[in-house]
Amino acid sequence: MNPLEYKTKEVDKYYMSFDKMYPKAYNKKTTNPYTKTRVILLNGTEYESVWFLHQFARNCNNDEIKRAIATVRKQEQQQQKRIACLKPLNESILETTIAYEQLAIDLTATLAQNDKDKNNIEALNFALLEDFDHLYRFSNLMMLDVKNADPEFCVGKFTEIMPGRPTIAHHRYPMDEIKAPMNAKKSDLYTKLVANIITAAEQQTMNYYMNISQWYKNDLGRKLYAEIGLVEEQHVSQYESLKDPTCTWLEQWVLHEYTEAYLYYSAYVEEKDKYIKEIWLDHYEMECAHLKLACDLLKKHEKTNYQTAIGDGEFPKLLSLGTNKDYVRDVLARTITLTADRQKYVEIFKLKDNADFFLYQDEVIKDEKTVPSHDVINQAIKKLGQDYRYQDKQNPIKELQNRKKDNTTIARKK
Repeated sequence: MNPLEYKTKEVDKYYMSFDKMYPKAYNKKTTNPYTKTRVILLNGTEYESVWFLHQFARNCNNDEIKRAIATVRKQEQQQQKRIACLKPLNESILETTIAYEQLAIDLTATLAQNDKDKNNIEALNFALLEDFDHLYRFSNLMMLDVKNADPEFCVGKFTEIMPGRPTIAHHRYPMDEIKAPMNAKKSDLYTKLVANIITAAEQQTMNYYMNISQWYKNDLGRKLYAEIGLVEEQHVSQYESLKDPTCTWLEQWVLHEYTEAYLYYSAYVEEKDKYIKEIWLDHYEMECAHLKLACDLLKKHEKTNYQTAIGDGEFPKLLSLGTNKDYVRDVLARTITLTADRQKYVEIFKLKDNADFFLYQDEVIKDEKTVPSHDVINQAIKKLGQDYRYQDKQNPIKELQNRKKDNTTIARKK
């Protein structure tokens, strides 16, 4: 499929009425978990598009381009509102959170298995174990706070719920999140898509936790969202640093629109819900029109053909979300003790005693007992007799198998 060859109307013909902008919400009890994750992914992609175009406009002195940006941005806003309202009124904060973390796990694992770029793969695998642990922490919070809680139903039993790299070990010195950028001119198109997709997805999670933290109903939950929101900010820093910063604003715009078209078409192909499937196709057509406009502006104002950004435009392998239990277990078994040290990922025991990681940990963690991600497991053990897990078999890491004691040393202490 090539989005540049898809028949579209003029961009100005794609505004939505308010009736169209407010869709019928899905049924949280009968809807497939991966439909829910696609809703989150596309919502986050639109959010990224809106803010990218705002930043572009603030750095642009060409009125023709700024007017085109305003036109497209309004339609991206309308798409975002339509997608966001697919979430039903009776879906709780924690149910939505479980879906966010399931998306983070299965999207990251899928991208890592299909990319060829070593730098991207290392970054994806590193953050994968952290999002995996976040799902475990939030699931235990659900067991504490929600009557008849059932996290394994929320994930449809497609994603295991057990400890990954403990969240207490995620708190790193900010400079250690910045990785080497790719060269967009030499990188595979899929590699560029991966950086765009995962940055938007993690940014959406970061934004959700930043905004929801103060609205949670108790102190433990407020603290846990705040803590994990800090980690998601680190993930955004890591992923955005993978992009090529030398690309022009117009080249970036072309790739943004191409990424949206790719995701909508992937979602359309995979979607089983007929009502939502039509929304994905409708938005795909809009993105094809946006992409053509961005390509035209790139050629007119920079004398550059779109091929420099997206090749011939033909989509690479489409994104298919599904279970990744074996892959996650393998990454967990191989890389549990990694941490970050500037552009590298290193075993915790290889760090110098005065490494920034240890200095930063000492600065922000004065008492392990007060760390929310650790406290929530202690509270769950106290209430339930052991932590909550959904796992097909024991955790592959021996130190993480004890269900009556949370591990705070692995990947954190030498």
